[in-house]
Amino acid sequence: MTKTSIDDLLDADGTLPLAEDLRDAARGWLAHLEHERGYSEATRIAYERDLGQFVLFLKGDLGHSPCLGDLARLDVKAVRRFLAARRRAGIQSRSLARTLSALRTFYRWLETTNHVSNRALARVATPRIARSLPKPLTVEKAAALVDDADAANGWIGARDTAVLLLLYGAGLRISEALGLTRQDAPLPGRDVIRIVGKGGKERLVPILPVTQQAVARYIALCPYPLDPAGSLFLGAKGGPLSPRIIQLAVARMRDALALPETATPHALRHSFATHLLAAGADLRQIQELLGHASLSTTQVYTDVDRERILAVYDAAHPRA
Repeated sequence: MTKTSIDDLLDADGTLPLAEDLRDAARGWLAHLEHERGYSEATRIAYERDLGQFVLFLKGDLGHSPCLGDLARLDVKAVRRFLAARRRAGIQSRSLARTLSALRTFYRWLETTNHVSNRALARVATPRIARSLPKPLTVEKAAALVDDADAANGWIGARDTAVLLLLYGAGLRISEALGLTRQDAPLPGRDVIRIVGKGGKERLVPILPVTQQAVARYIALCPYPLDPAGSLFLGAKGGPLSPRIIQLAVARMRDALALPETATPHALRHSFATHLLAAGADLRQIQELLGHASLSTTQVYTDVDRERILAVYDAAHPRA
């Protein structure tokens, strides 16, 4: 885990020795998220950052390092002052909503562990978030993106093709694709793999033969030895492949193919779901394939498909 920012924000200032109890509670909560709740590293880092911003605000608001007693006395007005300060700093509603979620999770843990009981955060409304629809690529553009990666010379092109096919052909998140180990590799004859997604949720994902062949081709061309328990996909210098490298590769192909700015690695996952739905797949099946905890998350693709149908209607109908 990365070095905690909580330590930086709760440095003893000599005015409130009990600040140490909040430091210990924060460490305990972060460990709970990692070991008991199975939160991803990215989520833990985001939640830690949110708690750190909240603690920093309280330190300025109270005039001393906050302790658990201060958290117990927190009122709704203080929470609203914190949200207003974050809003003035340019933080958007989606990030504010996540911050509230992180702090509510922290307070629930404090209550469960008999540290603090306070419902002030529960009485503050979550900021309204404008609903944005996923922006999938057309079948032709998704295929062009994958084919263009394959056109690159050498093992780098073979690697990028295999990764993109896992995103578009299996609906994986980029973190899930790059989290595969060599022993997890979906090679020919292995048409189903087990993926551990967000929140430790496991799912079985079918792998198309074209994706299996692409992975096998990458492994055959890769110039570095692949440790069975190590990363399947490696960077140019032999270390684990960074998601940023795939994002930059897609950006270069986007320019070359005149694709929209919305053509990103994650857009291939959206394309996977949208194209399955358009072909008649059941929404529950798509939910399982994507690893969504809630069907409501998957239902957004019905709106995407509806918009696509209306666009076709408007373009084709003589009276549109």
